[in-house]
Amino acid sequence: MKDLIIYEDNHLLVVEKPGGLLVQGDQTGDMSLFAMVKKYLKEEYQKPGNVYLGLVHRLDRVTSGVVVFAKTSKAAERLSKAFREKKVKKHYLAVVHGIPPEKGVFQDRLAWDEKKRRAYVSSKGKEASLAFLRLLKKGKKSLLLVQPLTGRKHQIRVQLAARKHPIVGDIKYGSKERVYFGRAILLHAWRIVFPHPTRDEIMKFEAGLPFYWPREFLPPQGIPWPKSE
Repeated sequence: MKDLIIYEDNHLLVVEKPGGLLVQGDQTGDMSLFAMVKKYLKEEYQKPGNVYLGLVHRLDRVTSGVVVFAKTSKAAERLSKAFREKKVKKHYLAVVHGIPPEKGVFQDRLAWDEKKRRAYVSSKGKEASLAFLRLLKKGKKSLLLVQPLTGRKHQIRVQLAARKHPIVGDIKYGSKERVYFGRAILLHAWRIVFPHPTRDEIMKFEAGLPFYWPREFLPPQGIPWPKSE
C-alpha cells in the first residue's frame, strides 16, 4: 500500500489507484482501494476499532490515477464542498481511437441505464461538458488531455465514444482492443488541484502513468498545471 501513496498529512491521503481496482467495495466482494487504505491506517498508526476514512470522489474501476481521501470528518466535509463548488480541477490522459480535433469542448446530455450499467446520450439527460486538447497522434490513435467540466458518471468515456473516439480498451463503449491488464483501459486521472481543507494552500498532485501505458503515447514535457481560481 505504501508504494501507492503520493502524499499524506493529518487530514489528507493522496494515492495512485491502479487500473482495474475498485475505489469502493461493491456486490462483487472484490478488494477495493478504500479497504486497502483503511487497513494501512489501522496498521500504520496502530488504531483500535474502526478507522475513519472519507471518500470524497471516485474513479471508475477501469481507470487508473490519483484519488484523494479525507482522514478526518472536517476534511471530508470541506473537500466535498470544494467538489460541489467546482473548486477542484482534474486533468485526465486518454488514448483514443481515431483523430479528434486539436482542441474543443464536447457538450451533451447524459442519462444512466442502471440495468446495463452504462451512460448514454439523451435529450432527457443531465448536461455534461468536457474540454480536451490533442497532445499526440500516431497511426489511427490519439493522446488527449481531458478536463471534465461536469461530474457525470462515465462522462469522459461516453462523450468520447459518442464522437466515434472510444478510449482504447473500453469494450463497454465501443473499443475493439483490450489492454490485457485486469479490467483497465487507457484512461488515467493524471492531475488534481484543490484547496487544502484546513490550510490556505492550493494542493497539486500528479499520478505516474501505469506500467501498461504504451510508450508511444507518453505525454510531452511542459504541459502547464491548470489555473486555480
